[in-house]
Amino acid sequence: MNISSYIDHTILRPTTILADIEKLCKEAIQYHFAAVCVPPLFVKTAKALLASTHIKVATVIGFPFGYSAIEAKVAETVLAIVDGADELDMVMNISAVKNNDWGYIAQEINTILPIIRNSNRCLKVIIESGILTDQEIIRCCEMYGVAGVDFVKTSTGYAERGATVEAVKLMRKTLPAYVKIKASGGIKTYDFANQLIEAGADRLGCSAGVDIVKQSMTG
Repeated sequence: MNISSYIDHTILRPTTILADIEKLCKEAIQYHFAAVCVPPLFVKTAKALLASTHIKVATVIGFPFGYSAIEAKVAETVLAIVDGADELDMVMNISAVKNNDWGYIAQEINTILPIIRNSNRCLKVIIESGILTDQEIIRCCEMYGVAGVDFVKTSTGYAERGATVEAVKLMRKTLPAYVKIKASGGIKTYDFANQLIEAGADRLGCSAGVDIVKQSMTG
């Protein structure tokens, strides 16, 4: 298995500097990763650094807590698209889910998704599975499956619990086949990455992508 093709090589630290982005993109080219995932500030830079490659540039919307107003997420989405982002990883409004306000969740995705579709971009919705109940995960997958998002993503990496094999299996069981899964949060070893792929993950968000690839070569 070519693990590199699954990896979104990621840096989302609040202290990220330009040199970090340059290093990230250089490694993405060297190891043939699927995408880089960078803070919104650096989308233009990453796009320019990867211009001669097939590597996608992803960024985040409503990150990391998801409770930004819909209008704020719309503004972030539009700006990210203008800057050249190919893929947008949006944190859903977790507070709305916890308040059982599924009408708000529907309104949010029905407002954001058409903007993505009209620009021919990819939307990954982050549900933060580590702080949801199984029933909440199922309900999210049902809603986003009907909406027709491109990916449902496990985690931001900022909650106490990141991706788990159990969550990915539950998501795969619930989502329609045409909606992919991105696992992220705490993926540091090839063994764990492989378990997540076997459970149904199509993409992995990792800051340890280089280490994972090196482990795959020695394992």
